[in-house]
Amino acid sequence: MFDFTIETEIARPPGEVFAFVTDPAKLGLWQTDKVSCVPEPDGPLGLGSRMREVTRAPGGKKVVSLVEVVEYEPGRVFGMRMIEGPPVDGRVTFDPSERGTRFQFRVYGQPVGVMRLVEPIFKPIMKRNFGRYCANLKRVLEEPPPRS
Repeated sequence: MFDFTIETEIARPPGEVFAFVTDPAKLGLWQTDKVSCVPEPDGPLGLGSRMREVTRAPGGKKVVSLVEVVEYEPGRVFGMRMIEGPPVDGRVTFDPSERGTRFQFRVYGQPVGVMRLVEPIFKPIMKRNFGRYCANLKRVLEEPPPRS
C-alpha cells in the first residue's frame, strides 16, 4: 500500500484554488501528463460525478481512467476514487493560511497484480510526480497574468 501527502502553500484564497483544481478543463495546466479530462455526463462537478481522464504514461502510452468524486465541499475538500484504471485515489484539502491556502494532496492506494511487485519503485516516482503537480499548480495560480 502507498499513502503520502504533498503540502503546498498557495498565495490565493481557498475558494479560488478549489475552483481551479476542480475544473476538468484546467487539469492539464497543472498535471501536465494529462491529455484530457471529460466529465461523464457533461456538466458541473459534484458528489458522485465521474470524469474520464487520459494520461500520458512513460514511453508515450496513454492510460484511460474513470474517476468518481467521493468528497465535494466547495472551498474545503475534494476527494476522488478510481473506478477504472490504476488504483490511485486522492483527497485534497484547502485550508486558509496566512499566505492564502494550505493545499494538501493525499495520494493513496493498494497496488494489484504486477504493480505490487514494482511498488517500491513506483511509490517514489508517484511522489515525485505529485510533488511536481503541486509545484505547477502553485506556479500557475501565483504567476501574474500576461500583460496585454
